[in-house]
Amino acid sequence: MNISRLQKVPLRELWKHEAHGFTQWLAENLDLLGEKLDFGLTLVKTEASVGPFFVDILAEDSDGNSVIIENQLESTNHDHLGKLIAYLSNLGGKKAIWITSNPRPEHEKAIHWLNEILPADIAFYLVKMEAYRIDESASAPMFTIVAGPSLESKQIGSQKKELAERHILRLEFWKSLLEQAKILIPNFANRSPSKDNWITASSGKSGFTYAFVIRMGDAQVELYLDRGDTGVNKNLFEILLAEKKQVEKSFGKSLDWQRLDDKRGCRICYVLEGAGLQDREKWPEIQNKMIEAMVDFQKALQPVINKL
Repeated sequence: MNISRLQKVPLRELWKHEAHGFTQWLAENLDLLGEKLDFGLTLVKTEASVGPFFVDILAEDSDGNSVIIENQLESTNHDHLGKLIAYLSNLGGKKAIWITSNPRPEHEKAIHWLNEILPADIAFYLVKMEAYRIDESASAPMFTIVAGPSLESKQIGSQKKELAERHILRLEFWKSLLEQAKILIPNFANRSPSKDNWITASSGKSGFTYAFVIRMGDAQVELYLDRGDTGVNKNLFEILLAEKKQVEKSFGKSLDWQRLDDKRGCRICYVLEGAGLQDREKWPEIQNKMIEAMVDFQKALQPVINKL
């Protein structure tokens, strides 16, 4: 049995000129690329104009959507990444394919990111192009998909968008709450809005921190205890817990006393049920309740904390 080895062929040996050589060959062999990408490709035009610029190849997929193809026989660069985005947006395309002999990691990451953040019907592909032959045989092209859309990437993108939307909502929510709270709760007066679901302020005693917390379905006021040492924290919590009856009588409601044995810190909190970030039309009412609860919460706990 005579077994030979694959020999890698430099692309510049096959195509001296990118535009007049490789682009023309690819335009005539889009079926090879389509087989790898798993969708049909039909040539529309090479060097299709976009204002004063030109797309290497403008094609259509099997659904008749425009597909942008940009080629590089060298390493990927920022210029071609910008071209892909500009051409796809200007031509109203659905797919952009970037073919290169050497995809840089930074550009691979950029393509993954684009597929995550863009709508589900928009797709970017980064394809590595190589050529091989066996002994003196004709050279054969090899396409490898380095980055492309996937169900997972779209799910990640959807989660990121949802998270970004929550960040915006939280910033708006905290801005409004802090504006109202600064008069009634001095220790929150100089706090800045945050994208997080909590806003903290000092109690004036080391290791004791008050916090507003907002979630999609409820809200909370809390005191978090952490002096950096588990034993110290648990001992201080027990001292506070011994004053539970007095504190809850002053507050007017039962509190949730969380020793948190699996954590270093401890927490005392009060949850406002049915009052969450998702109820935007109820924000003023929710914020008023949170502020009132924090005022009463601090009045009940601060005297005990000051004695420690």
